[in-house]
Amino acid sequence: MRFGITILQEYPWAQAAPMWRQAEELGFDHAWIYDHLIWGGLPDSPWYGTTPTLTAAALVTSTIKLGTFVTSPNYRHPVTFMRDLLSLDDISGGRFICGIGAGGDIDSRLLGGPDLTPRQRFERLEEFTVLLDRLLSEDHVTSEGTYFSARDARTLPGPARSRIPFVMAANGPRALRLAARTGQGWVTYGKPGDSYDAWWASLRELSGRLDEALEKEGRAAEGFQRHLNLDPDEFYSLESVDRFEDAVGRAAELGFTDVIAHWPRATEPYRGTIEVLETVAAEVLPRWR
Repeated sequence: MRFGITILQEYPWAQAAPMWRQAEELGFDHAWIYDHLIWGGLPDSPWYGTTPTLTAAALVTSTIKLGTFVTSPNYRHPVTFMRDLLSLDDISGGRFICGIGAGGDIDSRLLGGPDLTPRQRFERLEEFTVLLDRLLSEDHVTSEGTYFSARDARTLPGPARSRIPFVMAANGPRALRLAARTGQGWVTYGKPGDSYDAWWASLRELSGRLDEALEKEGRAAEGFQRHLNLDPDEFYSLESVDRFEDAVGRAAELGFTDVIAHWPRATEPYRGTIEVLETVAAEVLPRWR
């Protein structure tokens, strides 16, 4: 099992930098940042930019992987975002992970774009992902799409390695198929349920659907990374050491390879203590590796 931590970009860098350093020192395998203009969970909070924050995080760490949790087509274009990714991958020494998903409703309205149906939002996500993949693997890219176009887009110098991994957020059938086709991994937050056990039941169902999607795409389930957001709206995994360890055990039973929690905050959401985080890092992480 690999372990990730999400650090919300609500803090000025003087406060955030020690968190990113500590995430690496505590032994987390990857650290993540939301890629929103506004996050619905903290709509009145200060909020800092994704790319500058990840760049700064890359400069104060050396081994931990860094990722977006998750990027969406709501306000990004594949050509301009490709330049950000190449820079982040270079500055981090090849440690960048690109999480990608359809995105939330708040960001989708901020720039005054058209209201899209769920089908259109998926089609836009698919177009975004396929074009971004081309831009990260080809040069002189031309594409005419419904939502995104590129005309002889130059992509030099190319990524610091052969492939920046895509971790695709997916719950629905078409999104799971897209994850199986284009991703190196999958991330899910499950489906809302009436209870904690119901939430885990939804994850078992989704994991089975991913297996089916991988089979249809002719890809082996073995080696395909499966990331789980351990903190659905109703529950917080770092509420206690026992709660976290129970969640890790359940995730392992369902075949998840990676779990992601959130840095504890003084108030909701993700209300917790640094002492629990440090104990989890010292005692739980080594047992499950």
